[in-house]
Amino acid sequence: MTDIHQAHTALGDVAARTLSNATKTVPMLSTITPRWLVHLLQWVPVEAGIYRVNKVSNETSVAVDCSSLDEKVLPQTFVDYEEWGREYRLNAVNTVLDIHTRVTDLYSSPHNQTHEQLRLTIETIKERQESELINNAEYGLLNNVAASQKVQPRKGAPTPDDLDELITKVWKEPAFFLAHPRAIAAFGREATRRGTPPPTVTLFGSQFITWRGIPLIPTDKLLINNGKTNILLIRTGESRQGVVGLYQPNLTGELSTGLSVRFMGINHRAIASYLISLYSSLAILTDDAVGVLENVDVDNYYDYQ
Repeated sequence: MTDIHQAHTALGDVAARTLSNATKTVPMLSTITPRWLVHLLQWVPVEAGIYRVNKVSNETSVAVDCSSLDEKVLPQTFVDYEEWGREYRLNAVNTVLDIHTRVTDLYSSPHNQTHEQLRLTIETIKERQESELINNAEYGLLNNVAASQKVQPRKGAPTPDDLDELITKVWKEPAFFLAHPRAIAAFGREATRRGTPPPTVTLFGSQFITWRGIPLIPTDKLLINNGKTNILLIRTGESRQGVVGLYQPNLTGELSTGLSVRFMGINHRAIASYLISLYSSLAILTDDAVGVLENVDVDNYYDYQ
């Protein structure tokens, strides 16, 4: 003991820590993304969880005339409607969060345990929501692109020519491309190799590369399989006959658009339960609101000299 004390001339770090408090962060979750698609969609409230898209059945047969000075008979016409439009039903993403009351009572300083458990669970539910908007078998974007709106890349990798071809499919006020970050990087390589590096634009305080003035928005919900993925081009909004998100308003325990949290009580094991529900769906109002560049190769690289 004498030798140990003689080795120190001041208070050591380990002993000093007994009187100090570490500054603690809230729990971090690496699966959280910006979820740009959810931010960029127009969200439409629905009644009774159902949204019907009505269309015109005689789109090309509505007769009009450019009047001249004569007194010729004007054409007679009418606009007919499809008798039953497609109906979209809201999809629910649910879970029940369990928290022991002992944990919330004893260990909620400096960060509230209930709040953090709810926050991380809600973030995970919202990530699943964005994935469903893209990949859901019933209403997801990828599974509802019309055959006439699908484009194949000429050489595998996404080139400026390929994105131009996609723009010809969604040329009426296209809002944004949606692509996996690796697909965006692959397009950047192809554009740079051709001497046309994509310019950037600032949206929501973040930088995005663009093509023909249209931003390429990243999402990891467009999956990569065997080195290939898809790139979407989307027009948004009801007034533009584009793509809209759907949600149920006025939910019990509503926290945000379509999201509710309800306390379910405490059981005999002192565990408190919370029901977390997110109701949403997506509708493509006209076929030309979405186009897709399929089978995009993201593994093509170049050796620059």
